[in-house]
Amino acid sequence: MIHPTAIIHPAAELAAEVFIGPYAILDGPVKVGAGVRIEAHAQIVGRVEIGAGSSIGRAAIIGADPQDIHFQPETDSGVILGPRNIIREHVTIHRGSKPGSYTRLGEGNFLMAGAHLAHDVQLGDRNILANACLLAGHIQVGNNTFIGGGAVFHQFIRIGDSCVIQGNGSFGKDIPHFSAAMRTNRITGLNVIGLRRQGFTAAQRAAIKELFKLLFCSGKNLSQALAIAREREWDEPAARLLAFVSAPSKRGICPWRGESGSAED
Repeated sequence: MIHPTAIIHPAAELAAEVFIGPYAILDGPVKVGAGVRIEAHAQIVGRVEIGAGSSIGRAAIIGADPQDIHFQPETDSGVILGPRNIIREHVTIHRGSKPGSYTRLGEGNFLMAGAHLAHDVQLGDRNILANACLLAGHIQVGNNTFIGGGAVFHQFIRIGDSCVIQGNGSFGKDIPHFSAAMRTNRITGLNVIGLRRQGFTAAQRAAIKELFKLLFCSGKNLSQALAIAREREWDEPAARLLAFVSAPSKRGICPWRGESGSAED
């Protein structure tokens, strides 16, 4: 179904069984997969691919120019959304900032109302971003992470897999896999409930906890703790955490501080 008030560019490609609501705009070589639903007043701009089964909410804007004062509008870049993404009302996702670059979402993500992904963000699979989350340019997010409403993130940082991040937090450093994070650049522990719900075994959770305590709660600086951690073998999830912390972005890794800042936490 395509509403008669929708405006669709001749270069747009629409698969079968798409819904395009009133006053929606598809402006440019947009590719829309099977079963996609684009609600009223949404704008899909430029080189954008929307995977099958996705939903674009009312007044969302996908593919607009980056908010970068050096950006050249003629740059050939775009946005790629994998299948089964839910993009709610007023979400904005900007296109890549360099020729041939793309802002990318994997599959099964849920972006709630007012969330923003800046240029070149790379979002994995099955993440949930609550209302008004703001991700600056070039941020990388893993899989199965939950970000609370109103949380904000500095450009170029990394956010790992299976994290839980408190709403209204402010982050300018990397957040390692499996972490619980809050306030300003503060790791408070592990996402224990999330790991259990996502099917990590008791042995895997125990290894992750042991490594986390060594890296962040042992009283050693991070370089010393990493040197000790590398002396033994870890199973896959813990090894993934070790690899993440071993290769930080230029922003560095968020430090651990328990709720009261004490080791007992």
